[in-house]
Amino acid sequence: MILKDFKIIIALIFSVSCFAQHKISGTVTFLENKQPVEDVKVYDKATGVIATTDNKGFFQFETSKKEITLVFFSFEYEVEEITIQTENASTLKITLKDLTQNLSEVEITARKQRIFELQRLKDVEETAIYAGKKTEVVLVEQSMANLASNNARQIYSQVAGLNIYQNDDAGLQLNIGGRGLDPNRTANFNTRQNGYDISADVLGYPESYYTPAAEGLSEIQVIRGAASLQYGTQFGGLINFKMKEPNPNKPFEIITRNTLGSYGLYTNFTSVSGTKNKWSYYSYFNYKKGDGFRPNSEFESKNIFAHLGYQFTEKTKLTGEVTYLNYLAQQAGGLTDAMFNDDPLQSNRARNWFKVDWLLYSLKLSHKFSDKTNFTFNAFGLNASRKALGFRSNRVSDIDPNEERDLIKGDFNNFGFESRLLTNYKVLNKDATFLIGAKFYKADNYQEQGPGTDGADADFSFATEEFPNYQSQKQFDLPNLNASVFGENIFYVTDKFSVTPGFRFEYIKTQSNGFSKNINVDGAGNVIFEETVEDNQNFERSFVLLGLGLSYKHDANFEAYGNISQNYRSVTFSDLNIDNPAFLISRDLTDESGFTADLGIRGNYKNFVSFDVGVFGLFYNERIGFLTIVDSDSRIKNERGNIGDAVMYGVESLFDFNLKKILNFNSNIKLNYFVNTSIITSEYTSSSKAGVTGNKVEFVPDLNLKMGLNGGYKNVMANIQYSYLGSQFTDASNSVLASDSGVVGEIPEYDILDASLSYSYKNFKLETGINNLLNNSYFTRRATGYPGPGIIPSSPRNWYTTLQIKF
Repeated sequence: MILKDFKIIIALIFSVSCFAQHKISGTVTFLENKQPVEDVKVYDKATGVIATTDNKGFFQFETSKKEITLVFFSFEYEVEEITIQTENASTLKITLKDLTQNLSEVEITARKQRIFELQRLKDVEETAIYAGKKTEVVLVEQSMANLASNNARQIYSQVAGLNIYQNDDAGLQLNIGGRGLDPNRTANFNTRQNGYDISADVLGYPESYYTPAAEGLSEIQVIRGAASLQYGTQFGGLINFKMKEPNPNKPFEIITRNTLGSYGLYTNFTSVSGTKNKWSYYSYFNYKKGDGFRPNSEFESKNIFAHLGYQFTEKTKLTGEVTYLNYLAQQAGGLTDAMFNDDPLQSNRARNWFKVDWLLYSLKLSHKFSDKTNFTFNAFGLNASRKALGFRSNRVSDIDPNEERDLIKGDFNNFGFESRLLTNYKVLNKDATFLIGAKFYKADNYQEQGPGTDGADADFSFATEEFPNYQSQKQFDLPNLNASVFGENIFYVTDKFSVTPGFRFEYIKTQSNGFSKNINVDGAGNVIFEETVEDNQNFERSFVLLGLGLSYKHDANFEAYGNISQNYRSVTFSDLNIDNPAFLISRDLTDESGFTADLGIRGNYKNFVSFDVGVFGLFYNERIGFLTIVDSDSRIKNERGNIGDAVMYGVESLFDFNLKKILNFNSNIKLNYFVNTSIITSEYTSSSKAGVTGNKVEFVPDLNLKMGLNGGYKNVMANIQYSYLGSQFTDASNSVLASDSGVVGEIPEYDILDASLSYSYKNFKLETGINNLLNNSYFTRRATGYPGPGIIPSSPRNWYTTLQIKF
């Protein structure tokens, strides 16, 4: 019914006819060198963007107005404003001046306004190349999402094909995947903040326990699989969180946001920002606490971010950043299918806790050698820990016996640097852009598992003396070393067509040094078997990844693109060295390899509609996943290991319609309708495991659909969003019926409706909304470990209200 309604809406939209009486065209050049300026936005001052210049500085539009005021805007140049009589207008010649003066706050605000919420990256930005790649940029500051709780379902609503775990713990962790990639802690993406890594260990333990506060973000950049050459080998690609920048027009600005919501939710976000002479700064403090929508699920977090910049000269800038996150969350545990069907909000775990300490730091030097050559050097590091404590059983319906708990500690200490040099040059009188870079990364991690206390509080100390016969005792040092060199080159074959080949050389040295203690006891608690197994491993490998991107830009508003690149995912020793009662781990677990490919078109048709439509393929060798097996003791168990070769392919599309322009509304009205669709087919093409070949791949819903209507009048804005995901499997056996542990089985289809509203008045802004408006009962995750194991229910209907004050 939903899809039928959607077709009717599309038909109505395209049945609207628009016409204009006067055709206006012209060129935009830079005053100093008379060269054409590309990507200049041409605004009708009353209604918004009406044209964009192409690579020759040419623009064209139609209007029925007799008089029109045009504003020519580009980030690098001063704004030019003219008023013309359209009946007598000839070809316009516009010149822009260098941006050498401070901007007013009104102009800053204007520069942030966009008709469409999702943007794309340019071919080149600073020292990065994006030509021919599938790129999506979420403009967070324009989003109507519940930013206080980092609601990923709303924030990433226009990024095609993402599969999201929805734990609803105020967004303390981000869990997104896509194209058949496990969403757990976003481990299949390279996650960065302002260009540097933020995960625990990029190769050894690539899970993200820290997620920046959405209220402190300006945008989120998502680059799909072809990002493997510049940013790392992951199949998912890159997610880069760009923090807000210092206010360039004030020495001091403060913004405070306070949020109240369902289930005892309270958050505070307070930021300070400013620029004085050559110094600039931006910092925030974010506090969150809540009781959670289930028993035993309270949480509290504190997050601090600080950015300090110094502009030595126009060509040289140094910036430093520090991030600290501390949070403690009680874990309500997982459910079996029977428990979920009986009461999805129940919990039978009152002694499970999770704690994270995350300290990130970076120092970045940017230098412009000339108008053609840029250089960046980014040094970064992490000192962090995660601690998980609780009673875990492979039968999650078991009642907690209130005995010793299982405790797992992980300490992460790593540092690295990445340098990049990008230069523009000529080849046979054609433009070309060359990028060369290198990255060094060293991690010294430690992981320990053993008995915790038998209390109920968040005591993360080992109780080995009290419980010397605890069965799972492990200690491992996990040093990792990674060095890489990468390069890409854009060759502009014509003014419209470019080819971008690239490579990445990787050297990886993964080590594991430690021991496991195995203890068996009889029914009376007497030790009947005990052994200590030393496990020292040293795994070195080196390889080259290759890729190619193609781009054809008919003009500034239409592009056809394609790319193909190899990918690689290192198996993590940390996964191998932890005992989990919910599943076994194959001792033959090895690395994954493969490649991804994209082919699509994207653009903007006369600001009526922004679109991105493409097909993709993701090809896996030795994909890692879960399989139901019969163990040596004739018991049925779940095993994690290399399943076989797999392929995922499908169609992803985003259409965002500017209904204001289509329906010719007045300038005080803003109205957009978007539909984001992903249709995927998947299959295991070969496997040595019985009964797997021909099965569907895990985490692949056949249909992933999101659509929304957002707009408003003057300072009042509203948004309504509908999300639907088809059913998906969680193991290679394609189990529909779940196990006693709740770890494997089908995730049924679900749909969600969200609504939000905001009102702005001078320095005040009031936001409110309801998530899961229809109060649907659903789940998106079968956790294999913490916060489970088992089904992790998603939140029922909940509300929030935010008051923002800006000084």
